[in-house]
Amino acid sequence: MIDFWLAAGLLLLVALSFLLIPVLRSRRAQLEEDRTALNVALYQERVAELQVQQQEGVLDAAQMDAGRAEAARELLADTEGVAAPRVTRLGKAAPLLAAILVPVLGLGLYLHFGASDKVELTREFAQAPQSMEEMTRRLERAVAAQPDSAEALYFLGRTYMTQDRPADAAKIFERTVNLAGRQPELLGQWAQAQYFADGKKWSDKVQALTDEALKADPKEVTSLGLLGIAAFEGQRYQEAIDYWNRLLEQLPPDDQSRIALQGGITRASEKLVASGGKVAQAPAAKPAALLKVRVDLAADLKPKVQPGDSVFIFARATSGPPAPLAAKRLTVADLPATVELGDGDAMMPQLKLSNFPEVQLVARISRAGKPTAGEWIGRSQPLASSTTAPQQLTIDSPDK
Repeated sequence: MIDFWLAAGLLLLVALSFLLIPVLRSRRAQLEEDRTALNVALYQERVAELQVQQQEGVLDAAQMDAGRAEAARELLADTEGVAAPRVTRLGKAAPLLAAILVPVLGLGLYLHFGASDKVELTREFAQAPQSMEEMTRRLERAVAAQPDSAEALYFLGRTYMTQDRPADAAKIFERTVNLAGRQPELLGQWAQAQYFADGKKWSDKVQALTDEALKADPKEVTSLGLLGIAAFEGQRYQEAIDYWNRLLEQLPPDDQSRIALQGGITRASEKLVASGGKVAQAPAAKPAALLKVRVDLAADLKPKVQPGDSVFIFARATSGPPAPLAAKRLTVADLPATVELGDGDAMMPQLKLSNFPEVQLVARISRAGKPTAGEWIGRSQPLASSTTAPQQLTIDSPDK
């Protein structure tokens, strides 16, 4: 912060100079005015001496006129170049008072409306924290400086959870939800913190939070994991296995938590069998969808397009959200081309080809590079997302 205050001090000195320079100039003008008055007094004294000498008969009229003229020339030489005195209504008191009030008012206004704490936080976050405690203090200061920042609150809540402070985390996640809205991920984090804050006791509040989260997103991972834990603690082992299997489907193959999750499923299965139950077989997972499509350009359109024009190839649900389920981008120079659209090309995890029974293939040429609007387009007939036969798609119509 030292460099900040040095810069502010320099700017303050520049501002004060505009107030004090007129005062200094007025002092200089006063000195020049006093010197002029002295010269005039000397001139008058010289003329009086000449008049006395004339009366005593020492000087005649011609000598008197010559002496008077000489004194006038000397007066003119002494006062030449002296500017006329400036007339001001402010006087000296007003600029000096302003010079005192400007820094005092400026400092007061900055301390009230300024953001020195945010400047200091920015400088701190530019350096890596040395410990988790230091990171927590930084996040707490960030929340205090920006109480309306949902992002800062979210990270603080996660940090509290890693430090085994679930009660504090639950309060922070509640504030986050109130700011950012009832998003499934935030509801899941809030429910998890509340569950551990209550000593791992399931409550109506936690149940309501997880129900709301899974209703908005059936694949919300925190809620699935939490429901599995609660079911395991309540000796509802089959429910725990089901929840954890659903969670396992959402995790990437290389996710390290898959090992622990699989271990939990194994323990739940062993306890279920030991209690005389039987593990229900999980339903077979849907095979991943993969559509192969060859895209070409109608012959009569080839003179009307340019090699660098973008070509967007995507599949969208015939009954469902308008957003593409899978997409690829080429250029006109790449055509004809064969591409594959599958679950791995999903724009969002919950919008996969295999989640929708029927889709339509679309190819669009856009000179501006916009996937939502272009000049030419080709569409297929609706087809099953499980289709394995290669498809042919020709761009042959104006995009309306």
